[in-house]
Amino acid sequence: MKVTVSVTNDLVTDQRVHKVCTTLLQNGFEVKLVGRKLRCSKPVIREYQTKRMKLLFNHSWLFYAEFNIYLFFYLLFAKTDIFLSNDTDTLLANYLASRIRRKPLVFDAHEIFPEVPEVTNRKWVKKIWTTIENYLFPRLKNTYTVCDSLAGYYYEKYKINMQVVRNIPLKRTELIQPKNNKPIQSDGKKVILYQGTVYIGRGIEQMIDAMPLLDDFVFYVIGDGTILKELKEKVNKMNLTGKVIFTGQIPFEELAVYTANADIGINLLENCGLNYYYSLPNRIFDFIQAEVPILASDFPEIRKIITTYNAGMLINNFEPQNIASAIKQMIAKGKNRSDFEKANNELCWENESLVLMKVIENAINT
Repeated sequence: MKVTVSVTNDLVTDQRVHKVCTTLLQNGFEVKLVGRKLRCSKPVIREYQTKRMKLLFNHSWLFYAEFNIYLFFYLLFAKTDIFLSNDTDTLLANYLASRIRRKPLVFDAHEIFPEVPEVTNRKWVKKIWTTIENYLFPRLKNTYTVCDSLAGYYYEKYKINMQVVRNIPLKRTELIQPKNNKPIQSDGKKVILYQGTVYIGRGIEQMIDAMPLLDDFVFYVIGDGTILKELKEKVNKMNLTGKVIFTGQIPFEELAVYTANADIGINLLENCGLNYYYSLPNRIFDFIQAEVPILASDFPEIRKIITTYNAGMLINNFEPQNIASAIKQMIAKGKNRSDFEKANNELCWENESLVLMKVIENAINT
């Protein structure tokens, strides 16, 4: 059977969707992943088929409108048996195509889309996305999401039973070892690492503010996003060039080696809305797999993982002095490798993919 998977990103760094596509491929499906191509997009070579659409618009409502129109007409004529939509920004095109063609639709909610920081404070934009969700979500039958809190939220709001497929890496066969030619150059200093999309509310600004208090540390930011230019200007104004390094996007196939070079991983999400409060980012699991202790926000889903596996420290106060103090405490404490070993035995994509395949099978049989 043929599955068409759609996202609005350029495919390069989306680990979750890659794992989903690979799992489908290994279970005998023919897979095509559809996204968009940006001017700066790097090549993608996958075992499954890919298609990236070139668009006139890459920002604002014009992008979402153009993308969904293109995607709708593509799906309308695509040779496929199942549509797999990722997030609300691909759902409208998928839903309409699936209804017209009478093909099953599977939906993966990575987040509460109207609650992302880029949307939640824009009244009319949020209203449009909320209206789309209010109409479409109660009509969805085969759905899954990234954590228990989001599944509970969607059940309370729409009475739909979303399954939970956490964004966890494949089981580690051996500890990831940094290469001799290290991609991160620290000159003997400890490495603090953020990896992921560079958006507001991710605690990157606060980490930069804390760097003058951390003499023996460097801070690496891996990723791209809407506030990258602003952060670079901030670093220049604070004379922190050399202490804060921006790498830009790194393909996820190469990312694990960068992660393995870190001493502390940060996940300092601000409480910008329910989307962040209930989140369980994949970087948490990437850090755990590389045995990198995590400094993280004390939010429900994150707390469960950090406390269960003794994988780091939780804080609520993002003042520079508090962040610096917490990092120094973590370095002084060190890490317990047996805790990380336990986490890596229990937290793996192989377990999560069993739930995914049940959702797919249910979509085929109903």
